[in-house]
Amino acid sequence: MPTVLVVDDTLFMRVTVGNMFKEWGFEVVGEASNGREAVELYKELQPDLVTMDITMPVMSGIDAVKEIIPQYPNANIIMVTALGQQRIIVEAIEEGAKDFITKPFEPNQLKRVVDNILGTYEP
Repeated sequence: MPTVLVVDDTLFMRVTVGNMFKEWGFEVVGEASNGREAVELYKELQPDLVTMDITMPVMSGIDAVKEIIPQYPNANIIMVTALGQQRIIVEAIEEGAKDFITKPFEPNQLKRVVDNILGTYEP
């Protein structure tokens, strides 16, 4: 069963995204509400996939990516962004994030990104 770490500063998004992954047969091994927690949990859990909100208190998602990728270059991180954050998305991809999705999104949009990254996409 693939594992996922859900990172978002809002509980509603963590629960919503976590429930999507559970429906798809993933194990949600952790949740973080800021980038600092995300870095610590990533080191501890080393999940198969991470959804990483960009705008969070304490440490942003982009700064968390900058800490995770040098130590774990194969980390599968999907950035979750609000509309209008394209410049930050480019930076996140350059830093090693695998893909991104823009809020609000439909479950099938996230599933397509996940499947592309994990190699299970069936059109």
